Amino acid sequence: MIRPILIGLVAGQRSMMPLAVLASAAWRETLPYDTAEARLMHGRLPAAVGIVMALAEVAGDKMASAPDRTVFLGRLARMITGGFSGAALAPQERRLTGAALGISAALGSSRLGLAIRKWAIRRWGQSATGFVEDAFVFSMAMAVANGSARSVKSERNLNP
Repeated sequence: MIRPILIGLVAGQRSMMPLAVLASAAWRETLPYDTAEARLMHGRLPAAVGIVMALAEVAGDKMASAPDRTVFLGRLARMITGGFSGAALAPQERRLTGAALGISAALGSSRLGLAIRKWAIRRWGQSATGFVEDAFVFSMAMAVANGSARSVKSERNLNP
């Protein structure tokens, strides 16, 4: 049950990134479990919407007027995407636990990530630290969503 926690950490930094990578993984059939959440994300439209939303968030984050990730709506978005993504990455019978882990990780990491980002902004500026954070968060999100892609496809081929 580490993947729901890790995707929650991602949601704490970029609320829309989990949706983008999960939709992409679902479309490529590399998600580890066939859950209702995974089926909902399967398809080109959810993948495209998730990617556009994530790109908009990434671009908006570089603006000086961007609100902190811990404002009410930011925390709400992180709770929703962290919970949904945590459930999508959990086994069918543990989806509720996966959602709870995703939400908890998102809320905790949003506060810690904001503190680190504020410190880094004072030292290196908003745009530079934003790009570094984006690269780290995107890499982590891709690793979590696609972590065992080969074994998932192999298992589906063995168990049609």
